[in-house]
Amino acid sequence: MKKLFFALMAVALALPMCAQNKKSISNTKTTSQTNEKSKQEALPKVYDETINAMEQIEQALEEARATNRKVICQVGGNWCPWCLRFANFITTDAEISSVVKENYVYIHVNTSKENKNEEALKRLGNPGRFGYPVFVILDREGNVIHIQNSSYLEQDKSYDRKKVLDFFLNWTDKAIETLK
Repeated sequence: MKKLFFALMAVALALPMCAQNKKSISNTKTTSQTNEKSKQEALPKVYDETINAMEQIEQALEEARATNRKVICQVGGNWCPWCLRFANFITTDAEISSVVKENYVYIHVNTSKENKNEEALKRLGNPGRFGYPVFVILDREGNVIHIQNSSYLEQDKSYDRKKVLDFFLNWTDKAIETLK
């Protein structure tokens, strides 16, 4: 009987400690989620939610023809943390940024509840089936030559530098010419 009494007392004393630990873990999760949301909000919003994406694509193609580059459409929206992370990732890495500027006209094609840009997404081969962001490479004539699922470029809560750089380098005219 004494053993049962002491066992019940041990459980009774442990319960409040478990509840406190659970509360502490819950607070840690909330803080982590808040910090993650703050980081997302701190990233620049790169998508113009009001723009006509078909016109945006046509303007990018005109520039691509005039400058002998391809077009990359990063499809997504300001609502997408991975979209904002990618935009920030490629602009803050000097080598990647240089490769992009030299070889591509880079545009952010918005899709959101307010502006789905369905015609543009259809024009780009309905890339949303891969999730967001998704990257569509157009040749100078406007043909879709590649759709890239961004998950293959990710690493932890960011992007893998080598994979991203390889992605951009593999679709340059120079890389394509070596395959011919």
